[in-house]
Amino acid sequence: MFPDQRPVRSSRFAATKFGSKTMSLIKFLALFIIAIPLLMILRLTFPNPSSYLKMGFDQERTLNRMSHNGTLIAEHGSADSSNMSKDKFLGGLLAHGHHEGSCLSRYQSSLYRKTSPYKPSSYLISKLRSYEELHKRCGPYTESYNRTLKQLQLGQTQSISSANSECKYVVWVSFSGLGNKILTIASAFLYAILTNRVLLVDPGKEIHDLFCEPFPDNSWLLPNNFPLKSKFDLYEQKSPDSYGNMLKNNILSTSSESLPSFLYLHLAHDYKDHDKLFFCDQHQKSFSEVPWLIMKTDNYFVPSLFLSPSFEPELIRLFPNKSTVFHHLGRYLFHPTNHVWGLITRYYKAYLEKADERIGIQIRVFEIEAGPHKHVMDQILACTLQQKVLPEVDKQKTFIPPPRTSSTKAVLMTSLSFGYFDNLRTIYWEHPTITGDVIGVYQPSHEEYQQTDKKSHNRKAWAEMYLLSLTDVLVTSAWSTFGYVAQGLGGLKPWILYKPENHTTPNPACGRAKSMEPCFHAPPFYDCKRKTGADTGNLVPHVRHCEDMSWGLTLVDTDSNNDL
Repeated sequence: MFPDQRPVRSSRFAATKFGSKTMSLIKFLALFIIAIPLLMILRLTFPNPSSYLKMGFDQERTLNRMSHNGTLIAEHGSADSSNMSKDKFLGGLLAHGHHEGSCLSRYQSSLYRKTSPYKPSSYLISKLRSYEELHKRCGPYTESYNRTLKQLQLGQTQSISSANSECKYVVWVSFSGLGNKILTIASAFLYAILTNRVLLVDPGKEIHDLFCEPFPDNSWLLPNNFPLKSKFDLYEQKSPDSYGNMLKNNILSTSSESLPSFLYLHLAHDYKDHDKLFFCDQHQKSFSEVPWLIMKTDNYFVPSLFLSPSFEPELIRLFPNKSTVFHHLGRYLFHPTNHVWGLITRYYKAYLEKADERIGIQIRVFEIEAGPHKHVMDQILACTLQQKVLPEVDKQKTFIPPPRTSSTKAVLMTSLSFGYFDNLRTIYWEHPTITGDVIGVYQPSHEEYQQTDKKSHNRKAWAEMYLLSLTDVLVTSAWSTFGYVAQGLGGLKPWILYKPENHTTPNPACGRAKSMEPCFHAPPFYDCKRKTGADTGNLVPHVRHCEDMSWGLTLVDTDSNNDL
């Protein structure tokens, strides 16, 4: 190659390269000019195509979170904002001002259960707000609390005329099983509202682990340094400090001019006649100014409060529907802690959420021998099949084509025994239903025996009570406070499995409850006005004997609202 030839070839190469670039630029501009109108048309027709793709995935997630009754359950326990506001405050029962993250269940419970047809009265709502103000002013470590506590520490007595009525207290002592504890806390709280007292709850070993604080601005838990706390386990029917024994031994009378700094109220199942005078107006007045009432009970004693002439007018204003007392107070007071709420929501979403109908069956057997018992299993089947709670199965066929109207039913069973669940699950696994319905049977735990003081046992028990309350139809066992809690929280009138006698299946196997209220197992049979024995289940129309315990008392409605 000659030196003088290089520039010529270089310029030709540059010209060729420049021409190629020019043609590419022209083509690009032409395509750009053609594309602009097309992009504008697409933009006008589909404002944000990517949003439609995202919406498709979001809709799928939303549909996957939708229960059969249209309630949206958001991921990780959060909720769709439009549904969160649906009944977040349970018709006004719950107050504003709680920190939501510290107790997720408080404002999320409405996402997991149907809206209650039983609305709280405006008077009840106003009384709850007033109580919250009282609790804020008089609760633990406030100036008023410390002043009243000092009187107790000094053991001061005072004349009735000089009694300081600024803050008075009822202290609930932890006692008995979890179901009893829930029902008795509700009873003590109602009594506190009626008598303008502050409820303080002995936490025992589990209260703080199971329930969120119900009041916005101060704790309901009794401080550990409460001076009488060391005596709580010693208090019993024979305790000399009890109101009943003080009356019996003439240490205290209804005409006393001075007041003790505290009284112990023994209202457990073994209480005696003098203890039962607690329910009489004359005796209520005698200790109305005592600063501290220490209450130990395993009874849901609310029905007997309705028999008190001084309490009844206020109670009827609070609860026009008499059978809604625990339904409202239970949903106000008892919110599962975040740990227990996790147990509840995970189980619900995994096994219950997608079913067309949820059925709860709660089994409590009062037998010495370990179950399962054949007569109990026969009773479960007799009740659920005869009352059309569950469909019959066809044992002659292996497959029945489901009709268009078939549905899925999730059966939630709770029992200390595994056997009843296993038997029922096997029936609906091995045989098709005659209706074509698909039945799933589930049981969260089977602890074999009651372990009252074990933390994990109580967590599971509380979670299972709550899960039962989320069902559409409920079957419970006679005498069981576990079942009472579930039916009350859920606003359900259950089918009650009657208590078997002599290892024989009762006939009929079950009956429908006339009320969702719990049963007071050990009521007094005494007419305070006449000062004589009386059948307290026949004194007023709205206090009647229980279906599952003939001597017990329960609240019923006597008007058309009872059919809700």
